[in-house]
Amino acid sequence: RAGELTSEELERIVTIIQNPTQYKIPGWFLNRQRDIVDGKDSQILANGVHSKLRDDLERLKKIRAHRGLRHYWGLRVRGQHTKTTGRRGRTVGVSKKKGG
Repeated sequence: RAGELTSEELERIVTIIQNPTQYKIPGWFLNRQRDIVDGKDSQILANGVHSKLRDDLERLKKIRAHRGLRHYWGLRVRGQHTKTTGRRGRTVGVSKKKGG
């Protein structure tokens, strides 16, 4: 548990997280693989994840990619079916005809 670690152990964990490639952590284990700007694998921490995700979505919208357009329209992005699920907005009821 994090509260039971000594300061040396905590410092070692922080250095490993900040420099994962120096400690032979494989690229597939990192949360930012083949970055679009520099092409490197890296581990992004805390607020960086949110800002990178926002930048990626803005880039997809700017180049008018299919994924970017789906994000822009507020639809499902990853190929899910949308005929019956994911409906939003006002529900439309069924009305009965008068007479017969």
